[in-house]
Amino acid sequence: MRIDLHTHSRVSDGTDSPAELVRAAAEAGLDVVALTDHDTTAGWDDAADEADRVGLTLVRGMEMSCEGRGEDGAPVAVHLLAYLFDPEDPVFAAERRRLRAERVARIRVMAERLAVDYPMIEPDAILAATGESAGRPHLARALVDAGAVASVQEAFDGPLKTDSPYYVAKIDTPLDTAVEMIRAAGGVSVVAHARARTRGRLLDLAHIRDLVPLGLDGLEVEHADHDENDTRVLRELAEELDLVVTGSSDYHGDNKTLRLGEHTTAVDQYERLVAQSDARVTTTTGG
Repeated sequence: MRIDLHTHSRVSDGTDSPAELVRAAAEAGLDVVALTDHDTTAGWDDAADEADRVGLTLVRGMEMSCEGRGEDGAPVAVHLLAYLFDPEDPVFAAERRRLRAERVARIRVMAERLAVDYPMIEPDAILAATGESAGRPHLARALVDAGAVASVQEAFDGPLKTDSPYYVAKIDTPLDTAVEMIRAAGGVSVVAHARARTRGRLLDLAHIRDLVPLGLDGLEVEHADHDENDTRVLRELAEELDLVVTGSSDYHGDNKTLRLGEHTTAVDQYERLVAQSDARVTTTTGG
């Protein structure tokens, strides 16, 4: 069984529709795929319909924008994968709405700043095309389409980097709060690509330890942005803390050079993740 627990559709910053992503997952030989668009569940229904049609198991998930404690003690952006939660949980649903509003406001300001020096950038058109899950990859794609840069990566290395005058920060969910919200909604949480050095500053490993009593379930260990040493460090930490170990592609369609199933999750770890969600749902509903 081949299991990929981290993918994105164009509902957030991928290029495939949810149905196209599921078909591509089946064609890539996957048996299980998780749809984890940023701060939204909007693609779940379309993905589920296609998964039923092609005979693939869909894990309903989301990648949440959070703020943790960096190795230097200062706040750092962190992504938290949430799986199998109740999308109707009122507290968690309200926080997702807030995050999406933050995304839209931030991308509008960034697009307006870019438009001063890149007149071909049209903020209204970008936001009309992207919706509530707007992110920097959408700006990167607009810069590529306009011929201002040669690739999405060039956009991130240049006008969209965090120290660029066009960059705007957003207010993300405190990591501790996010873990607690996911648990309260019956879901399971996994810290995404915690040692992705090419993305900038790193989350303090001690903060991961602090999350375990709050309900953290796992670590994404096998990921394209982890080198061999950091993969080992995370695997050892997961073993120490008795956390689920996942592996994933972080597929974004044409926006990144990542293949579906490039990294996968072991069957026993996937089964453990599902079992932990089942136990929480039973507790929450009183069944």
